[in-house]
Amino acid sequence: MPWELREHAGRHYAVLFHYALPDNAWAVELSEAVSAEAAENPDASVTHLPGAAFLIALVSDEDPNLQPTVRVWSPDERVVPYEVIRWFMEQVADQVERCRIAFEQGDPEVVE
Repeated sequence: MPWELREHAGRHYAVLFHYALPDNAWAVELSEAVSAEAAENPDASVTHLPGAAFLIALVSDEDPNLQPTVRVWSPDERVVPYEVIRWFMEQVADQVERCRIAFEQGDPEVVE
């Protein structure tokens, strides 16, 4: 499962991409990244890993007419900087574009 990291104001955020079988859609998840040391990660080149997702965008790869949806989950109140939300939504928009191209070409490998 690939992910991207971004630092903002001393905090690290991650966007994780994976296929959500129950939803038949690609999931793009935003989380606050956790230190790789705390996660006991053996890969020394990785400094942070995705944490528990609090925003999840679902992007259909089977029907381009279905609009992406965003699920918000957090047991606590959370403040997310505008620039981080904007970065997340850009990642979602890119995934929507990849899914639509793959649908038009009939090639699901384009999305991965």
